[in-house]
Amino acid sequence: MAKIKVGDEVVVLSGKDKGKRGKVVQVIPKEGKVVVEGVNIVKRHIRPTRRGQESGIVEREAPIYISKVMLICSRCGKRTRVGMKILEDPVKGKEKVRVCKKCGEVVG
Repeated sequence: MAKIKVGDEVVVLSGKDKGKRGKVVQVIPKEGKVVVEGVNIVKRHIRPTRRGQESGIVEREAPIYISKVMLICSRCGKRTRVGMKILEDPVKGKEKVRVCKKCGEVVG
């Protein structure tokens, strides 16, 4: 189970965007990277691929390493490490969930 998923709010720990917050748009597990909304903006030059399409310089988010971001707990609002816990439910059975290490609340 991944510790950071799409839709989680994270804060950047290091690099040029240190301290910025944003939502995770995409997770790339094979590379160990995530794409965060509004973070690590790069400029890409694109050429028109078909008739009528415009060329130019486009700004988009580039992936950053998962180790450079930290999850923000939805309950306590602080950046936190993520733990795992197995909850036993009589209806669903055993379920593995992510837990905030600071307040102990189940995350997402």
